[in-house]
Amino acid sequence: MEKLGSILNDLGISKVRLAKYLGVSRQMLYNYLALPSLHDWPKEKSTRLINLLNIKDESDLDNLTIEGNYIMEVEERLNDGVKDSGDKEIIADLKGFNKKEQEILSDLINLLKEKLQDDQTKDTYNAYIYLYHYLRSMETNPELKYILAYMSKSMGFTDPMEFAFNKEQQFIFESILFSGLTLYNNGGASKNKLSEAHKRFVQDIEHKNEEKLSRTQELNTAKVQALSELGYNEINESNAKEVLEKIAEIQSRKV
Repeated sequence: MEKLGSILNDLGISKVRLAKYLGVSRQMLYNYLALPSLHDWPKEKSTRLINLLNIKDESDLDNLTIEGNYIMEVEERLNDGVKDSGDKEIIADLKGFNKKEQEILSDLINLLKEKLQDDQTKDTYNAYIYLYHYLRSMETNPELKYILAYMSKSMGFTDPMEFAFNKEQQFIFESILFSGLTLYNNGGASKNKLSEAHKRFVQDIEHKNEEKLSRTQELNTAKVQALSELGYNEINESNAKEVLEKIAEIQSRKV
């Protein structure tokens, strides 16, 4: 079974995804892989694996050639199998969305779960924290959408001349980003050369944080004043509209 393990590694198939495809726990999959032969597996599971690899039996493993087209074919079969099993788990949470929305949400949830379960270093967890912040900020920063489009294009998933958002702005942003990444990938940038730029980057963030803090303090002061003028102790559902209007009035007095 060492040959099978080697083939799975060459194909880039994680144990988590293969376990989902086979419909077993990850621990059960490890137990299967520890067996001396596929003949020792439950018939249903060995047949499913053979279908995934598109072979007749275990003896064909020695003759497999791992190349681009074969990897893509296996990946497609694996994705279909994982999606079928994963959709059954989460479809109840996706009612109210149309079919395409359900499919993309299902794919995202399954991928996030798979990567997080297979994380051994906490890198995935930390990346997902940043991803969460990214998604929360996407509506107020259109450039974040342009970055997603750029990465999808550069990895071959999307036509490079497709512009799903603001065509002119997206075109300009992609061109600038390509120039910057080309410089980075070709070794034309170094930490010493960019230290001043990074220093300005840090200063810009600190300035924005100071402005945000100042606005928050100003709003809290206005809220306290509004509650006092209206004779309330707190904002609640019944007085929220009145308090917010009073806050707006207080802030307008300073203009």
